[in-house]
Amino acid sequence: MEESPRNYRVRAKVSPGGASSVTAGNQIIPVDAAWASTEPPGTPGPAELLAAAFAACLMKNLERSRALLSFRYQHADIDVRARRQDTPPQFVEIEYELRLVTDEDERRVDLMHRNLTQFGTVYNTLAATCDVHGRIVIVSDTTRPAAP
Repeated sequence: MEESPRNYRVRAKVSPGGASSVTAGNQIIPVDAAWASTEPPGTPGPAELLAAAFAACLMKNLERSRALLSFRYQHADIDVRARRQDTPPQFVEIEYELRLVTDEDERRVDLMHRNLTQFGTVYNTLAATCDVHGRIVIVSDTTRPAAP
């Protein structure tokens, strides 16, 4: 039996000059909507928010793998790089590196990575429109004391 589509809603507001915010869930996120500003505002613009949504998708599906596959990890860091072109304006590449502290073997890490690529809504939506690729790097847990 197929599930009904889920609906999501955010609210956004902008004032002349580009001061803006998006309310998602119960959080207000300041957003850079200024046009042709010369100084970086320090708030994320639409491109950074899209890259952040992609990273959040990877994190959500890492947790999905933890719950459904009993995948063990102690910590993960994700670096996402989004590349766009001007004409026509669109993203052409999303590249990611997920650095993972885990004691899982390579086969299980590969299985979890396949799950990230198969079951991520944001991942699959972007992959349908641009080149999406990345890798997982297993790193050692630096919080553990070194063996004597």
